[in-house]
Amino acid sequence: MPITEILEQNAKLYGSETALVELNPEVREDRRVTWKEYELIERGTADEFRREITWSVFNEKANRCANLLLSRGIKKGDKVAILLMNCLEWLPVYFGILKTGALAVPMNYRYSAEEIRYCADLADVDVLFFGPEFIGRVEEIIDRIPRVKLLFYVGDNCPTFAENYLHLAANEPSASPDVKLTDEDNAAIYFSSGTTGFPKAILHNHESLMHAARTEQAHHGQTHDDVFLCIPPLYHTGAKMHWFGSFLVGGRGVLLKGVRPLTIIKTAAEEHCSIVWLLVPWAQDILDAIDRGEIDLDDYDLSAWRLMHIGAQPVPRSLIKRWKEKFPNHQYDTNYGLSESIGPGCVHLGVENIEKVGAIGVPGYGWQARIIDEQGNDVKRGEVGELAVKGPGVMTCYYKDEKATAEVLRDGWLWTGDMAMQDEDGFIYLVDRKKDVIITGGENLYPVQIEDFLRAHPAIKDVAVIGIPHPRLGEIAAAIIELMPGATATETDIEEFCKGMPRYKRPRKIIFATVPRNPTGKIEKPKLREIYGAKQLVAEQVES
Repeated sequence: MPITEILEQNAKLYGSETALVELNPEVREDRRVTWKEYELIERGTADEFRREITWSVFNEKANRCANLLLSRGIKKGDKVAILLMNCLEWLPVYFGILKTGALAVPMNYRYSAEEIRYCADLADVDVLFFGPEFIGRVEEIIDRIPRVKLLFYVGDNCPTFAENYLHLAANEPSASPDVKLTDEDNAAIYFSSGTTGFPKAILHNHESLMHAARTEQAHHGQTHDDVFLCIPPLYHTGAKMHWFGSFLVGGRGVLLKGVRPLTIIKTAAEEHCSIVWLLVPWAQDILDAIDRGEIDLDDYDLSAWRLMHIGAQPVPRSLIKRWKEKFPNHQYDTNYGLSESIGPGCVHLGVENIEKVGAIGVPGYGWQARIIDEQGNDVKRGEVGELAVKGPGVMTCYYKDEKATAEVLRDGWLWTGDMAMQDEDGFIYLVDRKKDVIITGGENLYPVQIEDFLRAHPAIKDVAVIGIPHPRLGEIAAAIIELMPGATATETDIEEFCKGMPRYKRPRKIIFATVPRNPTGKIEKPKLREIYGAKQLVAEQVES
């Protein structure tokens, strides 16, 4: 069943109930007020910057979007890109695109003008929806995206080179368009996070989207009464596909624009959120703010909050231990997934398996998983191999890239590029990205294992371990360490702490610096290798 039918169903069953809430509580006085805030200022409610729509309005807005696109000649199989910050318009536009039979193509809001052009060309984009934050970037490339025949601006003060979507859509019919969709129809193109180079275009069909919703709901038991707090960017599969579990049962979603610890806690309390999906840095920041006395949990009614789950990266055991100390009544789960496997859930820990924290878990609902060697044979339990997954959420292909598709899709199995091992109970532990493995003097080092060890140091907030060139060993492990606010530590302190690891695993170089992460929380290791690897090469040349 195409996922658009769920929206129609929710509109019929829960039409007058709130579907989505947008909160923008961190607006500063010195920032330019955006179009989304004008209406609230006029109503005298600018303090909260809160907007909401019902399920009926959600569905009607999606229908108006679809009917506008159809009236402009957009048809099944066309590609329609979304370049918006999280906002109340994002999801109605997304579902409107799907209702036409066209493919939704969400874009990373951090893309530069050149990256927008590259991705638009790669995905054969015909239409682009964009918001006020992207006027300059779109204008810069407008003459170099000739295939894009329609530019719809979502906001006030429409630039002259685009059309005002909000005005146009308001005059379109609110009835559902008569477009027949099947599970096999192509639905969306997502872009890989680019942590290993230029993004790839990942093609999914409608079956993938529905399976993501069913998997998420099966794992976390969302009911109609649950309230889902969504903080990560909607362009990414992770945030949206977790929300799909609530969407499946008509649960309310809250789109929060802001990641300050107090903002998250206050929103969870005031909106009675029951499910909150966090990235590791946000969870860390919340705990640190509590420890510093900046947040007193007794000041907030968080009784509705039942589940905290984390994805997108390995989760330190120490973090969850601290979390359970502060929030003993919370269920906890971690989810592993890739955009190629429609986001989260192909492997998950399970709320009943908290004693296995540190593992990414077991195959998710409707999924299979294997740990294999380079020939595709299963490795023995306890040995490291590449994680492969299989299920209804696996991508159709890398769009227009047969070679890259053939490298990762083999006999229906998706080779993830992640190195993992399985314990005697069948739980899978992520070891590292295949491309991040450091080979030093013939020994394989897995950065994630070193990072997990270092995160137990009380002064360390975040850490990334990379390989940098070495004239004799080929590579050595370098630890880029970000300290807790106000904490101090020296190279000698870290080296002494690392004596708890086998000698060959200890980082040979310690660098105190900020650890960069992308919007989905993944460490930007290519950026670190570019910075520190280049510095090391220069140093070696000087020495020689």
